[in-house]
Amino acid sequence: MRKRTVLAWGVAIVCFVVLMLVTPAIPQSQEYHDFADQREFFGIPNTLNVISNFPFFIVGLIGLVLCYYKNYFKLSLQGELCGWTFFFMGVAAVAFGSSYYHLKPNDARLVWDRLPMTVAFTSIIAIFIIERFFDDLRPYALVQFVPCIAIPIMAILLPPMYTHSAYWLWAAGFYLLAKIEEAADQPIYSLTHHIVSGHTLKHLCAAMVPVFLTLMLAKREVAEERLSLLQMWRISWSKVKENGTNIENISCTYSVVPVEEESR
Repeated sequence: MRKRTVLAWGVAIVCFVVLMLVTPAIPQSQEYHDFADQREFFGIPNTLNVISNFPFFIVGLIGLVLCYYKNYFKLSLQGELCGWTFFFMGVAAVAFGSSYYHLKPNDARLVWDRLPMTVAFTSIIAIFIIERFFDDLRPYALVQFVPCIAIPIMAILLPPMYTHSAYWLWAAGFYLLAKIEEAADQPIYSLTHHIVSGHTLKHLCAAMVPVFLTLMLAKREVAEERLSLLQMWRISWSKVKENGTNIENISCTYSVVPVEEESR
């Protein structure tokens, strides 16, 4: 059973990474915003598409209350309570996000429509894992380590929307270093003659992850030309080789001139 579980997780992760790398990007079609019912009542644009989100708020609010009312859902783990809390919060927030989007449908507002749904979907996945792997740390380990592999690969191979995406590599590198230091807690403590432990260094390195992501957010701009890091490295390497060739040609020219003058 354990082997099959590990195999299932492995196949799922590999499929996800492969699909992200080999399939073309799926742009948001502008036709998506062209809904059939665009009628306006009481001065509210797209009225029915707006007010039909109200049930999300009711269901989310009721579910949120019942989560904390005398253990109505008979939840046995604290993680389940947390997961279902975020789920119903996401459901309730859909009412506001989706209403805001449908008042004036466009790409900018669509983010607020999908963000609450993403919270709800993610919570469902977390709840599913808790219910079936409550005594198994492998899903937690996958969540911890898979980003260290998937993020650098996708950062290198997939073109981003913004500049300065190399900061993702720095963040992933420091996170990986933090996990190594965590595993080598006692050996590092001994090597440093009890000055600092691996776990302490782990905290410091892990804290560098949001530092680099904050720097990235502060510096980045919308990329005029979307190029992956791999493409940028190739361009830089071509320029280095081109400059090296030019320098060699110049040095050869200067080395030949004195010889010609001496012959005269």
